[in-house]
Amino acid sequence: MLRDHALSPFDVPVYAPGLLPAARKAEVREDVKRLLVERDAVLVAHYYVDGDIQDLADETGGCVADSLEMARFGRDHPASTLVVAGVRFMGETAKILSPEKRVLMPTLRAECSLDLGCPPDEFQAFCEDNPERTVVVYANTSVAVKALADWVVTSSVGLRIVEHLAAKGEKILWAPDKHLGAFIRAKTGADMLLWNGACVVHEEFKHQALLDMRKVYPDAGVLVHPESPAAVIDIADQVGSTSQIIRAARELPHEVFIVATDRGIFHKLRKAAPEKRFIEAPTAGDGATCRSCAHCPWMAMNELEALAETLRTGGNEIRVPEETGAKAMVPLQRMLAFQG
Repeated sequence: MLRDHALSPFDVPVYAPGLLPAARKAEVREDVKRLLVERDAVLVAHYYVDGDIQDLADETGGCVADSLEMARFGRDHPASTLVVAGVRFMGETAKILSPEKRVLMPTLRAECSLDLGCPPDEFQAFCEDNPERTVVVYANTSVAVKALADWVVTSSVGLRIVEHLAAKGEKILWAPDKHLGAFIRAKTGADMLLWNGACVVHEEFKHQALLDMRKVYPDAGVLVHPESPAAVIDIADQVGSTSQIIRAARELPHEVFIVATDRGIFHKLRKAAPEKRFIEAPTAGDGATCRSCAHCPWMAMNELEALAETLRTGGNEIRVPEETGAKAMVPLQRMLAFQG
């Protein structure tokens, strides 16, 4: 059963970042490096943002990671200011785990279709209609939704946590990604009531087009994020989170990979396995509605000059109400304790 609240693809912004001349780009990069030191700040970036920003994070002692590892790195780093290059829920998660730190973002306009498609008031009503169920929410949700949950999970640990809960006989209310929820339900056999949300990037990968591509590259491995439709997942050689996809690219023997996740990850994939070739999984095909195919338009809003500007001005600060943040900390800490 699905609770129907999928975000229409036509609600998604069309965003094309500007291109900086090489000389200006070099100048801005140096500004960012200097400002990070002056502001006692560290840069944490998601795998899907611009490669120049990922490189800056690596070069300045920050990190490039998935959303939870970004927040955990920021929590454990001595810097008093965290600069989060990603989408809004990632900044909020960093603030939840580091309430005493200042958390800035290059832009506060960078949203997430999973977050937007799960409004807190409607989700609260959903929970109240199903009080007998354990509430498990994906990390791609607002702080207000996390505050309503019993558990927060990521794509890397969600399956193990649901398996653990199902073994205890618990029935689960899952939100917001229906594809990830269905994947976990199929793997675990858990009783899961699913919210009807989806990622506007991953939902657009096409089963038949991917089969056609495999005919062109018969020896290629297929790496798929579990936010993708089930028919796409079924073709995969490896299904996993962003970090698991990167590890698979290094470890699997294939020389060519077709990758069904946001193409922002290609920057890290090429650095992790420079001898291998990576090809975007197809998003075109019958029924395509994509306005953001293979790259999140909100992630694209993280631009180099915007990063420098937020460091200069201290603007775009993430603020989380203290009581809501404290409630959201509980399911987050429960996941962290489970991971060990």
